[in-house]
Amino acid sequence: MTSQQLAKFTRSQELVDLENLYGTNNYRPLDVVIERAEGVWVYDIEGNRYLDCLAAYSAVNQGHCHPKILQTLYEQAARVTLTSRAFRNEQLPLLYKDLHDLTGFDKALPMNSGAEAVETAVKTARKWGYKLKGIPEGKAEIIVCAGNFHGRTITAVSFSSDSQYRDGFGPFTPGFKIVPFGDSNALREAITPNTCAFLVEPIQGEAGIVIPPSGFLREAAAICKKNQVLLMLDEIQSGLGRTGKLFAYMHEGITPDILIVGKALAGGFYPVSAVLGSNEIMGVFKPGDHGSTFGGNPLACALARTALQVLAEEHLVERSAELGAYFLERLQTLQSRSIKEIRGKGLWIGIELHGSARPYCEELMTEGLLCKETHDTVIRLAPPLTITRPEIDWAFERISAVIARMEKN
Repeated sequence: MTSQQLAKFTRSQELVDLENLYGTNNYRPLDVVIERAEGVWVYDIEGNRYLDCLAAYSAVNQGHCHPKILQTLYEQAARVTLTSRAFRNEQLPLLYKDLHDLTGFDKALPMNSGAEAVETAVKTARKWGYKLKGIPEGKAEIIVCAGNFHGRTITAVSFSSDSQYRDGFGPFTPGFKIVPFGDSNALREAITPNTCAFLVEPIQGEAGIVIPPSGFLREAAAICKKNQVLLMLDEIQSGLGRTGKLFAYMHEGITPDILIVGKALAGGFYPVSAVLGSNEIMGVFKPGDHGSTFGGNPLACALARTALQVLAEEHLVERSAELGAYFLERLQTLQSRSIKEIRGKGLWIGIELHGSARPYCEELMTEGLLCKETHDTVIRLAPPLTITRPEIDWAFERISAVIARMEKN
């Protein structure tokens, strides 16, 4: 190691130590200190290059630091960044139209983080239930699925089935029922006259890329319609091309009543989220019912508009379908006693192991591949949708080598 490399290594360790000393210990990151990124590649402070197979939990579907989105950031930031919703701005109505043209939904309500959008959807469903369905005040129920991940707010963890997400955070928000994921009969039996909505991820990401039985969403949509229950789909991770369709619900040929989007909506440059629905549903809101200082700000809207343009112009949804199938096909050739199952949809793949996935992720890091374990036993692979076939081959070689090496240990 040269003196320059040693100095950078020392600096890297200093930054890790600073984070551990002054930062709250609510994450367990891999000890790589990233200082720049481009496309599917990120570079640490020592100059080492890694292929990013997490894509910031699918927030950078368009690739890191996409030049077109970056240019929009420069241009809009030099003009106006924030007005609050006390005034109108020129970018918000254009984003509304872009979202309508892209998805077909009548109305959008912009927020910032995905968790805020989920909270907004919950408020929307409850208000709809009281004002339009006629549920008695304070009695509205929302059905969710076991294994769900809809954020980390008090309300979101209130209906989580993961004990760690709930530990020490009670009392919890009432009004939720949990049913098994993918079980349409359980959904049907859980509905009462007070049920206003069914909130579900089309594919559960944090649970380990868990795909429901074919036809589940179609059955759920029919059950909801029959019982005057809103079908609310959380596509914060699964949407905007991740599964090989613009939205994962499109694999089943349905349309939800409420769609929740975020993460890749701004290509990783800014937190932007939105709740989409019909005129009737979104019409339950009146001025003062709900809001956000930053939601719908001109910088966010400009970035989101360009991020959506990039998805279309670079055919990233189609690339996800094609290259995701290729990646999954290659991975399914792996033969190892350590592997329980390999599953995926588009460029969203989980390698479920019989033991802990963390050591595999740490070993893959040494090979120049960054991914992150989820629910302890699953290696999640979700590269930017700009990845190429040769880069997938490069990644596969390293995954194959690490699994073979770990099996011998």
